[in-house]
Amino acid sequence: MIVLALSLAATSVSFMQTLVVPIQNHLPQLLDSTRSATAWVLTVSLVAAAVTTPISGRLADLWGKRRVLLALVVLLILGSLIAALAPGLWWLLLGRALQGVSMGVIAVGISILGDLPDRRLSVTGIAFVSASLGFGGALGLPLAAWIVQVGDWKTLFWSTVGLGVANLLVVWFTVPHSPGTGRKVDLLGAAGLGVGLSGILIAVSQGPLWGWTSPLTLAVAGGGVLVLAGWVLFELRLDEPIVDLRQFSRRPVLFANLGAVALGFSFFVMEVAYLQILELPAHTEAGLGLTMFEASMALVPPSLAMMAAAPVGARITNRYGARVSTCSGALVAAAGYGIALLWHDEVWHFILAGTVSCVGVAVAYAAIPTLIMAEVPREATGSAVGV
Repeated sequence: MIVLALSLAATSVSFMQTLVVPIQNHLPQLLDSTRSATAWVLTVSLVAAAVTTPISGRLADLWGKRRVLLALVVLLILGSLIAALAPGLWWLLLGRALQGVSMGVIAVGISILGDLPDRRLSVTGIAFVSASLGFGGALGLPLAAWIVQVGDWKTLFWSTVGLGVANLLVVWFTVPHSPGTGRKVDLLGAAGLGVGLSGILIAVSQGPLWGWTSPLTLAVAGGGVLVLAGWVLFELRLDEPIVDLRQFSRRPVLFANLGAVALGFSFFVMEVAYLQILELPAHTEAGLGLTMFEASMALVPPSLAMMAAAPVGARITNRYGARVSTCSGALVAAAGYGIALLWHDEVWHFILAGTVSCVGVAVAYAAIPTLIMAEVPREATGSAVGV
């Protein structure tokens, strides 16, 4: 039951991230605002997730993983409720930011599964929760497009309120209590990490609108880099930092994290690129002219394959080790991208390429958290996976 509960929670927060994609182009009219302003509806949740997930993982180690997991689910409900009732853009942005914070559910859930005494159950659970990241996001696109077609756009957020309440009940009754270390929280380090990462991520996400060489983009990005540089020096001097950089600089942990970044980057670029190509008008000779709903449906088979491949990845990890699973999964994912590179004239080309890639990503992602948690103390697994 605990694997099912945490997989459901991970799927729900992943679904939340892609929730607004079908209405992104309509938000300026719906909110009586500019396109540059409404772009933040998507950006703010991504930035909030990236900034707070390492902090959520660390707090789980310090205060207890079940307690932090429940708090994150409550934030999902609260953020969804604010977004559903939002009278204007600023309230919607607040709700989306709180929804983004709830993405820490995935890292905390993986660390909870990593603590299970049954190794096979632990690895299998980690595989399913990791695969839920892509499954929920891909499945959310057609579901969100359908909800918008048959009802009011704010129904999207009411749906995540319902999902959040269901998750809260399931987590409450299935996830056991886990004591934290009770150590103090590095508040200054958390603030520095948040400000530094926010600066860089905002510059990257808003660069196309502001101009990559505009003074504002360069100032925000440069400020973020400077803050992070100071943050690194500060954290290295602490005995109990918000992120243990010495731990993460160790070769196995460092390379596992770099592999996760590379796989995650390729996976999300694949989703965005495939959608754009599928939706571009056919007369451009670069697209296939599908509607948003039709293009989203083309990503459903790959997302289902991703979940189906999760236990396969777990079995490979249990039998041959996490390294074999990670490397073999990455090679399969690369083969999928190669298919899209060579054949991209029909919808089924993208379905095939996406399915192969998603199988590879699922197999690799099933093992990467196991690689990382094997190299860090048990009391630091939340922080390790959060990064």
